[in-house]
Amino acid sequence: MLKVESLESGYGTMQVLWGTNLEVKRGTITTVLGPNGAGKSTLLNTIFGLVKPWGGKILLNGMDVTYYPPHKKVESGLTIVLEGRHLFPSMSVTENLILGAYTDRAMERLNETLELVYSLFPILKERSEQLAGTLSGGEQQMLAIARSLMTNPEIVLMDEPSQGLAPKLVMEVFDTISRLKDEGLTILLVEQNVFASLEISDYAYVLNEGRMILGGTIDEIKDSDEIKRVYLGI
Repeated sequence: MLKVESLESGYGTMQVLWGTNLEVKRGTITTVLGPNGAGKSTLLNTIFGLVKPWGGKILLNGMDVTYYPPHKKVESGLTIVLEGRHLFPSMSVTENLILGAYTDRAMERLNETLELVYSLFPILKERSEQLAGTLSGGEQQMLAIARSLMTNPEIVLMDEPSQGLAPKLVMEVFDTISRLKDEGLTILLVEQNVFASLEISDYAYVLNEGRMILGGTIDEIKDSDEIKRVYLGI
C-alpha cells in the first residue's frame, strides 16, 4: 500500500535520512523503532510532505506521491497525527473534528465518519461541546487521533502518540490504535514505547542514524540481536 524507496531528506545542509526503505501492507500496523535522533519523525514528516524529499520515491497504492504537498496526500488517503497533538484549544471538540474534514474526500462522508469517531471515542461525544484545551492529556491525544480520522484516510501516520501520557492512558491509546486496524485502517507508527508498540504491530523496522538497519515480522524483530543491543544494552 505504502512503499518508501531509497528515501533521503534533511534540513538545510544536514542530511537525516540516508536511502531509507520500508513497506506498509494494507490493513496492518507497522512500527518504526529507533533511538532518539535516529530520524523517525523526519521519516514520517517526509512521507507526509512536511519535509521535502531530497531523493528516492514514495508510492501510495502504486502512485508516485513523492513530491505531492500535504493537502494533496490527504486527498489521496494519507493523514498524520503529529507529535504534540496540535489542537485548537479555544475551539470545542466538535469544531476541532469538523476542521479535520476539510477536503472533498472527507466532506462526502462527514456524518458517517463523525459517527464512527464517536463510536470509537465515546468520551469525545460526552465532551463534544467542551473546549479542547480543557481536556485531559489522554483525551487530547484521542481528539488528535479522531481529527485525523475525519479526513477519511486509508493510512494513518502516527508520531509518538503515547508521549507524555500516564501508563494507564498509554494502554488506552494503544488499544485505540488496535481498534483502528479492526476498522480497516492501515497504520504506520513511530513510538518510543518499544514493547507496547510491538505488542500491537504486525511488522516493524529499526531506524538508526537515518538508515534502516532491520525490518521484518514482529516475531523476527523480537528475536533480533539488534533490538537487544539498541534497547536492552545486551
